[in-house]
Amino acid sequence: MAAAQSGSMKSQLGAALDVQPIAPANRIASIDIVRGLALFGVMAINVVTEFRVSIFQQFLTARVDGTWFDRVLYSILMVGIDLKAFALFSLLFGVGLAIQHDHLSFTPRRTALLLRRLAFLMLVGAAHLVLIWNGDILFEYAIAGFVVLALLSGPSWLPIAAGAALLAVFVAAPYLPPVAAMPDSSWMSNNVSEAARIYSSGGFGEVLSFRIKELPGFLPLHLFIFPRTVALMLLGVVAWRHDVFRFGSTANRYLPWVAAVGIAVGGVMAASQGSHWHGWGWKAELSFDRLATILLACGYGAAIIVTSQTEGGRRLLAWAGPIGRMAFTNYLMQSLIFGWVFYGYGLGLFGKLGVTAALGIGVAVYILQVIFSICWLRQFRFGPVEWLWRTVMYGTWQPFAKA
Repeated sequence: MAAAQSGSMKSQLGAALDVQPIAPANRIASIDIVRGLALFGVMAINVVTEFRVSIFQQFLTARVDGTWFDRVLYSILMVGIDLKAFALFSLLFGVGLAIQHDHLSFTPRRTALLLRRLAFLMLVGAAHLVLIWNGDILFEYAIAGFVVLALLSGPSWLPIAAGAALLAVFVAAPYLPPVAAMPDSSWMSNNVSEAARIYSSGGFGEVLSFRIKELPGFLPLHLFIFPRTVALMLLGVVAWRHDVFRFGSTANRYLPWVAAVGIAVGGVMAASQGSHWHGWGWKAELSFDRLATILLACGYGAAIIVTSQTEGGRRLLAWAGPIGRMAFTNYLMQSLIFGWVFYGYGLGLFGKLGVTAALGIGVAVYILQVIFSICWLRQFRFGPVEWLWRTVMYGTWQPFAKA
């Protein structure tokens, strides 16, 4: 009897150690759709504010050169998409981390596997940051992921409390001592001038050298946004654990209200930028703008999930699922393509295009990626970078091509 029990325990332990990724057939379509649409927003902001011109130009002047349509389009992007798409991406990253944490709950290797997953993301992010484009978000996401992972195994209230506290810190940050000082206007002005010359005409080596040189100027931007990144990842964990993505659950039934309130209230607050909130001052404006970003991101996500859970909505948004499933691959691919389009070692269009033309290029690239993702996933189980990510995480070669 004891021998039989021992054999059974060994068999169960062996099965527990044979961990595998989540099968593509078991993915939740609405999450991939939200991720695919969020990637469009990330692309739109990146191509207009960071590949087209220096990111520091927006801190020197609110004026946008170009036609009246360029100015209107830029205002729409800043009010409706800027930072909101990144916030939604952060939330989805937390959802994905929570899904992986639950998926591996049966194995004692869970923490080691998830640490390996985040370490690979950090390595890719560092290479992307230095070699391709210094606007990378993957490196920051990996660091935030380590923080979130440390809280996942604690009591159920811990992610809620930590997320709420960090959101409060993010919203109230204009009233708190700064964690890092932004570069002064002289540094930014010189940087913008150098960027216009080097990025538009420099070879790969010169562009690489300048990219590394301006990295210290990016550090305060990441430090300012880091509390929000961790907070929204924790919000994603809470959303997953409370069955927000399970159709018909109690939490899921509240999503229409979240969508309506988030978009309505957040939209009004975001559209009021520059009003100084009835004489309250610029600090109040920044705080309200940060709160608007969070509300709009949650509202957008809820609206997309609600829509995708209807038959008509699924048909309308199904195209976004494949590009969302390959978001890691497509994000890196966008950087490679836009680097070639805008930098001197390619077409050298940096500083030479208006908002409309740059966004037009971005939309064309995104559409091609949608088509590419659909065709790729007909033949393969994962995107190429996603496949490599899983292979490194689990330590075994994962099946790639479909049978």
